[in-house]
Amino acid sequence: MTKYLLSRLARGIISIVLVVLVVMILIYSLMNKESIFAQDPIFSKQKLNNKVVYQYQQWEKYGYLDYVSYADWLKEQLTAGAVSEEDYSKVVTIGKNADADGEKTSEFVQKFTEYYESKGYEVERLPGITRAGTKKYQEGGNPQLFAYKNIPVMNRVWDYFTGIITFDNIHYVKDELGERGLSFTLFDPAYGGEKFSPAIMGNGTKHKYLLYFDSQFPFIHQNFMKISLGTSYSVNQGVDVFDTMTSSQGAFKTSLVTYPTGLVENSADNLHTATYVSGSLNKGTVVVKDRYVDDYTSVSTYKNGFSKIGYSFVIGIISVAMAYVIALPLGVLMALKKDKFIDHLGTIYIIFIIAVPSLAYIFLFKAIGGSFGLPTTFDMINPTWLMYILPIISLALPSIANLMKWLRRYMIDQMNSDYVKFARSGGLSEGEIFRKHVLKNAAIPIIHGIPGSVLGSLVGAIITERVYVVPGAGNLLTNAINAYDNGVIVGVTLFYALLSVVSIICGDILMSMVDPRISFTTKKGR
Repeated sequence: MTKYLLSRLARGIISIVLVVLVVMILIYSLMNKESIFAQDPIFSKQKLNNKVVYQYQQWEKYGYLDYVSYADWLKEQLTAGAVSEEDYSKVVTIGKNADADGEKTSEFVQKFTEYYESKGYEVERLPGITRAGTKKYQEGGNPQLFAYKNIPVMNRVWDYFTGIITFDNIHYVKDELGERGLSFTLFDPAYGGEKFSPAIMGNGTKHKYLLYFDSQFPFIHQNFMKISLGTSYSVNQGVDVFDTMTSSQGAFKTSLVTYPTGLVENSADNLHTATYVSGSLNKGTVVVKDRYVDDYTSVSTYKNGFSKIGYSFVIGIISVAMAYVIALPLGVLMALKKDKFIDHLGTIYIIFIIAVPSLAYIFLFKAIGGSFGLPTTFDMINPTWLMYILPIISLALPSIANLMKWLRRYMIDQMNSDYVKFARSGGLSEGEIFRKHVLKNAAIPIIHGIPGSVLGSLVGAIITERVYVVPGAGNLLTNAINAYDNGVIVGVTLFYALLSVVSIICGDILMSMVDPRISFTTKKGR
């Protein structure tokens, strides 16, 4: 079994890498990268040279290429001591074209060009565009100098997978601060230091709290290790895909909060999520200075709703449970009463679900449910359990039909098998044959699909969630594709691929536990 699991896991990891590789090739090599500006309101406001520079800056942000401007390179030279403050002020501004550069400026432009061309970059200079009859530049027409290099797909894949898991450490902060290190406390300052609640806190780390307890499931939380699936640039701008899927939603959930300065206030701030923002305390507003004593000032907020995955999982897991509870006895009954009324009735239902487009019957049940006063859309402000009813029913309907169809077929195949005839001739009753042989053998393929159904609940249902305006994970991929949000597309693809591999492995294990004839070990001579 162990050898099988390791082999299956290795092949699964290879499959996941290949899937991500294919998606990255499709996104970064075959799609027109200018499509990302289709819904960008800032891009339409840019003019002339500034518009070109903005394009390259966005392409770097979306992962298409590496972009370096002359000004940024010059700042690095200043920091490294390769250029003095006096020379920096003279050469930071380039002329309208190369001929208009001063001697010192030409020297540094040449250094910039030679350095990046030696590294395989393309260096591009955009001449200044002046107004007719004047020496003043038009809006957006300032001269520009930059270097760029397309990122090879394999490099991109390597950087992506090596950056999925990151570990916080006391050397994360580059600023000068007090003594770096970790501290352990039994009385969490986030609770005013009066409540017994162990916590591990850091100084010099990205996160203030590395381990803490609170009232939110699973009650114990850590920030030592973070999962990063890719940053969103349009769907949820600046937020990682993993955080987008797992962060709570809805209205703010307030409570009494004791800030590091001792200020007690009714707030939704979650101090346990505090991260370091360089210079935020000195440059911050009075509100920030009244609350914090250091630069760990960026916090998220408590909200009264589930995360995207949470909503999808609640709806999905209940619909899966409903499907199995209803479909299994009906499928057995249809097989036992083959060609009888109950079989014909079940067949009509199966054909209806298969023949009618899912969108049609979802809207049908939405209209019927609405006529009985059931909520037809999700209300994030005033949530109620009634709003889950219609999405769960709509999601369960096709699963019920599918399970009924396959269980009926498997059972009829088993009942017509030769071993059933031999069992009857051996004196076994119909009940014994049904319980010990027919049902058990017919259920094996059905059991194999249980882990996939359960884990698939995390993915969400695109059509159902759109119709009922469920703030779940189902819309995430389609929204990302429509917005050309490459980070989200790759991250969600990886998530889907990982769930698929895990569900297949769990299905195989579950199937071997039900049927002793299935073994994942091999022996010579057998």
